Amino acid sequence: MDRDLLRRLWVTAMAALCVYTTLLGFGVIGTRVEDSSSGVLSADATLLAPGGPAFSIWSLIYVGLAAYTVWQWLPSQWTAERARATGWLAGASMGLNGAWLLVTQVGLIWISVAVIAALVVVLGLLMDRVTAHPAAGTADRVVIDGTFGAYLGWVCVAACANVAAAGVSSGWSVGPFADQLLAVAVLAVAAGVGVLLAKRHGGRLALAAASAWGLAWIAIARLTDQPSSTMVGLAAAVAAALVLGAALAFRGGLLPQRHSTATAR
Repeated sequence: MDRDLLRRLWVTAMAALCVYTTLLGFGVIGTRVEDSSSGVLSADATLLAPGGPAFSIWSLIYVGLAAYTVWQWLPSQWTAERARATGWLAGASMGLNGAWLLVTQVGLIWISVAVIAALVVVLGLLMDRVTAHPAAGTADRVVIDGTFGAYLGWVCVAACANVAAAGVSSGWSVGPFADQLLAVAVLAVAAGVGVLLAKRHGGRLALAAASAWGLAWIAIARLTDQPSSTMVGLAAAVAAALVLGAALAFRGGLLPQRHSTATAR
């Protein structure tokens, strides 16, 4: 079979899996994510859980993934270098997202940590290829740069929340105050990753905005909901500002980029 056709079929099959598992995660044919895994993935289960409205970003990501699936079937994209560079990893990212939803349905929370870590790696590699193959036009930038930038930015924050949920599920705690300090340390790492990604990819706004969105909703949740923590809330707010500020600085040329040819989206 032609490799380009096989790539398109792979993306489409993984998109179909993504649709099915999303219906599971939304509770249409399964258990809602926040109710699965004994509730440790709910918005009020851990110090690093974003507030409920944060998860609305998935609607934007899913629309982008659907658009990408259609885009790569356009005749102009069958043999396009950018489609070839991104297709296999794009399909893998959808498959891993589906796998994450499947394992959380059956309460395998630590397996879900491994899956989301793999998803971060795949999306990181995918964004490297997106940066190495500049967009050909506005539609290309929106469908690929925007979708996968937001996808990576959000999943970086979600991975932190996932690890915290797994720790809670295992009964891990070093005391009320120390738990807050540990959460602040994780947020510092998340902010550092956001800054590094801004440098690596030229301050892509979709990527930074998605990370800042998740961090901001952690801040809102800790300052207005349970478990309450002013320390964690303020740290999350600072982390969100740092990620956005770094993206704007690299985008505006105030700081040197790793890839001088990268164009922020």
